[in-house]
Amino acid sequence: CEHGNPANRRMHFVGTFMTLVFLASAVLSGNPWLLLGMPLVGYGMAWIGHFFVEHNRPATFKAPIWSLMGDYKMFFLMCMGRMDEEVSRCQQLMGRTPRV
Repeated sequence: CEHGNPANRRMHFVGTFMTLVFLASAVLSGNPWLLLGMPLVGYGMAWIGHFFVEHNRPATFKAPIWSLMGDYKMFFLMCMGRMDEEVSRCQQLMGRTPRV
């Protein structure tokens, strides 16, 4: 429910996609240093989305592992076109008005 703003979700999507690009690049090039870019770009985009778009605090500070798993779940839901449905479901559970 911390991802109600579509712009924030898009920032997460780009950041998570870029983590996969860094991973693939590290594997294909054999350069493990590229793995250092994964958290920088992934968390960087997510934090910008939370602080400047959504105006809330990222879950990374409270639950870093759950936050990471949530980012990848959100990424794959967006790839399948099911993220808006998930946001609406969550907002209804929390008693909030859905925004799309």
